Amino acid sequence: MPQPLEELTAALLAAARRAGAEAADAMAVRGRSVVVDMRGGALEQAERAEATDIGLRVLIGGRQANVSASDTSPETIATLAERAVAMAREAPEDPHAGLADPAQLARSWDLAALELDDPAPEPAPETLMAMAGRAEAAARAVAGVTQVQSASAFHSRRRLHLAATNGFAGGYARSDTGISCVAIAGTGTGMERDHDGDARTFAADLRSPEEIGQRAGARAVERLGARKPPTGAFPVLFDERVAASLIGHLLAAASGSAVARGASWLRGKLGETVLPETLDLREDPHRPRIPGSRPFDAEGLPTAKRLIVERGALKGYTLDLASARKLGMTPTGNAARSVSGTPSPSAWNVALTQGTQSRDDLLQEMGTGLLVTSLIGATINPNTGDYSRGAAGFWVERGEIAYPVNECTIAGHLPEMLRRITPANDARPYLSRVVPSLLVEGLMLAGA
Repeated sequence: MPQPLEELTAALLAAARRAGAEAADAMAVRGRSVVVDMRGGALEQAERAEATDIGLRVLIGGRQANVSASDTSPETIATLAERAVAMAREAPEDPHAGLADPAQLARSWDLAALELDDPAPEPAPETLMAMAGRAEAAARAVAGVTQVQSASAFHSRRRLHLAATNGFAGGYARSDTGISCVAIAGTGTGMERDHDGDARTFAADLRSPEEIGQRAGARAVERLGARKPPTGAFPVLFDERVAASLIGHLLAAASGSAVARGASWLRGKLGETVLPETLDLREDPHRPRIPGSRPFDAEGLPTAKRLIVERGALKGYTLDLASARKLGMTPTGNAARSVSGTPSPSAWNVALTQGTQSRDDLLQEMGTGLLVTSLIGATINPNTGDYSRGAAGFWVERGEIAYPVNECTIAGHLPEMLRRITPANDARPYLSRVVPSLLVEGLMLAGA
């Protein structure tokens, strides 16, 4: 029997104290995963991984160090602690580093309500092969599809436990099952590729492999004959598939670590307008069966619902303990970390207020412009918000899709773009970032 994770974290903390640490926190993660790839109706690749990883952060005064390993023997734990303490003594002093006060810690939570772990048995490799095979067959059945680049299915389950010398201890398990398919249409230099996929906490919630494969194939065929769009200033409709990236840039700028470093165009902007006044951006880390849900953060603080943006105005930053201390604010319970790193701020599940119009309604409203379904690369100036990204999608004329486009660049100024967005009503409610298609007026396109 493998050693319980709570025993591993307790052993790490005890070793840290013996080595001379003034304070410490420890994380242990045990997981297993299976991935299968199908091509041409046959198994192309199968991988299974099982591992237990441990991480220890020690603090001496305002100095800290983090170490990790995949060997959980007592000898390794003792060596890790000694090395961490030696590293901390040589580290630069950070007056903001440190564990949470006991009064700040999460004391109780309802794991059953969060439904983070699917109670169904782990799917057999043959089951995953059948799922991927069905997706591949559905994609190949789409007229115009010449090959399927990949069709995959996976399942993973991991359990983590966090403990610290301030008295916190807690853990939970999380599962994930998914299917993906990448289809290619056309031949030679005219080939086009597109994809579809789905991943859920509970396997029973997955869309069917046939739907995923068919949609991947149809998307690839729709892209045949793509050409560059005109160059100039045009409205751009970010399809729901990619619209969350715009909100992701807003969340990155609202990160406490970026604000504290002075590397954010949202520094000093609390209370100012960042979205249209009809829109809210809400965070809810307690949504059942959603990947971003969790009962506590990586520093043992309770997670809670909050408004990041209310009626268009920025209400707060995303803060871990260190960034909150640097900014003189209260932490928001948003610390994330791996066994090999120190905590940093991360937003959990977020949802943008949806509009009343469909995506087709917004196409009609747009008239002539670009519908973006794929984004490539990114050049975002964190201080100014200047925005430039490669894009592909469809050119729209008189509210109707005219032809597919590729090899174009979208440019604008993020603060202005976000204040001008018009949302559709097509967001998928089961995603961690629930963001509908977004229409933005007056962006610069570089095409033909």
